[in-house]
Amino acid sequence: MPLTDQQVRNAKPGITPLGKVTAKSYKMGDSGGLYLEVAPNGGKWWRWKYRFGGKEKRLSLGVYDDVGLKDARNKRDEARKLLASGIDPGEHRKVTKAARRELSENSFEAVARSWFAQMSPTLAASTRGKTLRFLEVDVFPWIGSRPVAELSAPDLLGVIRRIKGRGAFDIARRVHNLIGRVCRYAVGHGLATRDPSRDIELKDVLPPADVKHHASVKDPKSSGELLRALDSFTGAFTTRCALRFAPLVFVRPGELRHAEWGEIDFDRREWRIPGSKMKMGEQHIVPLSEQAIAVLRDIQPLTGEGRYVFPSERGGGRPMSENTINAALRRLGYTTDEMTGHGFRSMASTLLHELGWPHAVIERQLAHGERNKVSAAYNHAEHLPERRKMMQAWAGYLDGLRTGAAVIPLHGTAA
Repeated sequence: MPLTDQQVRNAKPGITPLGKVTAKSYKMGDSGGLYLEVAPNGGKWWRWKYRFGGKEKRLSLGVYDDVGLKDARNKRDEARKLLASGIDPGEHRKVTKAARRELSENSFEAVARSWFAQMSPTLAASTRGKTLRFLEVDVFPWIGSRPVAELSAPDLLGVIRRIKGRGAFDIARRVHNLIGRVCRYAVGHGLATRDPSRDIELKDVLPPADVKHHASVKDPKSSGELLRALDSFTGAFTTRCALRFAPLVFVRPGELRHAEWGEIDFDRREWRIPGSKMKMGEQHIVPLSEQAIAVLRDIQPLTGEGRYVFPSERGGGRPMSENTINAALRRLGYTTDEMTGHGFRSMASTLLHELGWPHAVIERQLAHGERNKVSAAYNHAEHLPERRKMMQAWAGYLDGLRTGAAVIPLHGTAA
């Protein structure tokens, strides 16, 4: 049973709630891993028990009565959100404290670590790892000890040119963007007066980006053959369901394999992906067609009691491996030059445009962020009624391609 304020207030050292005399500390459990530890000297500490990386850990949430029962529960809930995002709350606290302590030095590294500690809960796990690695490998060794307020464009150019020298042009662009974000963070906190990254024109330093499109089938006949091949997959049931689901929703592979049952609303026929999982950092709504709902109903008895819709076959409460879909496509005979997990997006974009659906509706459903200075807002419900119609029509169109029916004339489904 959860604790009450009176139970916490009346807890005495040396005598447990059951009246047992003890010379040691004892615990009074609340809920969700939260408990009150009563020490022999009368001190009362709030602690939270959790597991991370297969290990049991504890996090101190403060001393009673500086921290009351309600505040302790709020702190526990905040820590649980971090844990749900794949972040160890204990390590996050250490990093945050260290960053705050070092911030007074105003070095670029101190400011960057403070910025990262603040931003990391909002970033996808893969993005967090890459961001910190770029900073620690490509930036801190060269300008990390420099006062952030004294950095100039030539200092930043030196960092970018070193990365350019090894041919890593895309990383150079990302690092330029990262440095700019840290510098703007410093400006906002009064630690610098301007962002020197704005004085750098990357087009004068780096060659034009070589845009590589993900391999995909894009014509109706080949798409029908692909759909029939997916239906013939005889591997793991979770993988088979993911293969059936992917062309119906055409989200990014990482968004697909991290789909959680808590994000699915069967009544509203929607999958709401939180911004922390999206490339643009904004919540994304995926209207679910009857066919998509049917796939979810098929797999629900198997995985519905867990967190992920498509969990790893190896268990451990993890999502499906990032290589699973591509490996299944290889098993079905599709090479890396013919089809990838990301290719379902290109397939949908090409065919939906050919079918006459409005470009803006398609782009919004693809979660492409066409932001500019005039239109900075990004409305996750934009074009939602049209997107609902489009997603159901798209599912019906795929059914026709799968059965080898006559190809629907252009603009036929958008009317």
